[in-house]
Amino acid sequence: MSEKSTIEWTDSTWNPVTGCNKVSPGCKHCYAEVFAERWRGIPGHPYEQGFDLRLWPDRLELPLVWKKPRTIFVNSMSDLFHEKVPFTFIQSVFHTMEMASWHTFQILTKRSERLAELATDLNWPPNVWMGVSIETARYLRRADHLRRVPAAVRFLSLEPLLDTLGPFDLSGIHWVIVGGESGAGAQPIEAKWVREIRKRCHAAGVPFFFKQWGGMQKKKNGRVLDGRTWDEMPKGQMRGLEAR
Repeated sequence: MSEKSTIEWTDSTWNPVTGCNKVSPGCKHCYAEVFAERWRGIPGHPYEQGFDLRLWPDRLELPLVWKKPRTIFVNSMSDLFHEKVPFTFIQSVFHTMEMASWHTFQILTKRSERLAELATDLNWPPNVWMGVSIETARYLRRADHLRRVPAAVRFLSLEPLLDTLGPFDLSGIHWVIVGGESGAGAQPIEAKWVREIRKRCHAAGVPFFFKQWGGMQKKKNGRVLDGRTWDEMPKGQMRGLEAR
């Protein structure tokens, strides 16, 4: 849980669920797992259970306490559409997001099949953005699932980008984030992969956000691409970040 986030495309994080398990290559060097497992077995610590999945009902109403509008990344330490998260709990999260209408909520999942299955049974207020993570062309089907979701903003997080995506469909997509893998053993990202995506986004009129080059020295490598940073965001639907 964080009042302020260091993630470049959001203001804060809210974790009513923590813990997860790996489902695809982009999970290999999961920052959340590395962080959580440091505290496994320490009595009383929020991550005493390490990265095992855990629901936190007492955190459900936290965004209602934050009165100043902000952009909030939901479950930075988990996946809301994990198969072990009950549908009723997902509904409770959505109820809070609807009540906290002055915030913008950003949700990311790799479990796009479950997202698509449940989407029609959830209420999608206009302040909820829904995204899927895609690391290689093999997982572009996640974008197809996302297109079936009636969210006001649908976005792709192409991070960690592990290979060229080649041609891909941006219809029905409102925002694209790209970033390299970071941490120990990180696979390097190639500039040509990023430029290909930027070109495709601009041709389709989709905002492009380059988050990081990543690598072992994430801060040193920075996030400058072709002489500048790329911080394009969906227009007219943001709370918090637009005031920075």
